[in-house]
Amino acid sequence: MASEKDLITCHVLDTSAGRPAKGIRVKLEGGHAPLKTFESQTDDDGRIKTWLPYSSELEAGDVPTYALEDVLAEVEDKSVWTLRFDTGAYFGDGNTFFPEVRVTFVVNKGQHYHVPLLLSPYSYTTYRGS
Repeated sequence: MASEKDLITCHVLDTSAGRPAKGIRVKLEGGHAPLKTFESQTDDDGRIKTWLPYSSELEAGDVPTYALEDVLAEVEDKSVWTLRFDTGAYFGDGNTFFPEVRVTFVVNKGQHYHVPLLLSPYSYTTYRGS
């Protein structure tokens, strides 16, 4: 990887607690068919800077070896990506109205996308960061 962070990053802030949301599992899916899936977990500062290929426990065989940088390089113009935040596990079963938050956005070739999520048990908002 050429840099310390991927071209798609995110940041989750728990607005009900007034601090970063540490430990949220996040999946990233997109590219061209067949879609590629990546996963990561927010760090102590609530950030995800790099992604690993996702491998389901139901899949048999080799672990995927593609990188986000490579998938994005294959895109000719733009592609649609979705971030899936596991907010149910973060807040605990029955403690949130949104067990999962999905944010879908368009990625134009060669640009960096930072997607912050401001989160509480009963509301969320997002925007394109820098």
